[in-house]
Amino acid sequence: QVQLVESGGGLVQAGGSLRLSCAASGRTFTSYAMGWFRQAPGKEREFVARINRSGASTYYADSVKGRFTISRDNAKNTVYLQMNSLKPEDTAVYYCAADLGYTLRLRPQDYEYWGQGTQVTVSS
Repeated sequence: QVQLVESGGGLVQAGGSLRLSCAASGRTFTSYAMGWFRQAPGKEREFVARINRSGASTYYADSVKGRFTISRDNAKNTVYLQMNSLKPEDTAVYYCAADLGYTLRLRPQDYEYWGQGTQVTVSS
């Protein structure tokens, strides 16, 4: 079993930055790849970014590429999402998730464990 707890959300103006954190506990952190997803009101949950077990490989949705950076600190059992140049359309609840699989997986149903989410609101 894996427990994930996100933090770092909040209200920011367009063009600003936020850094989300997701602390993991339970199973060995390097046992799983990590992903960030988001869900805006009335919309489906969508993929944002993914990082492999070592942190050497990352993948991003086109909508955030060049603005967001995913990273992980395996010594601290934590994954991060640095979000720069935020836009109003980035407003959503952001979730971190853990994936025991080894291939590049982008669908929410492919991830086994989820955090409770943290709200990010970007004002125009």
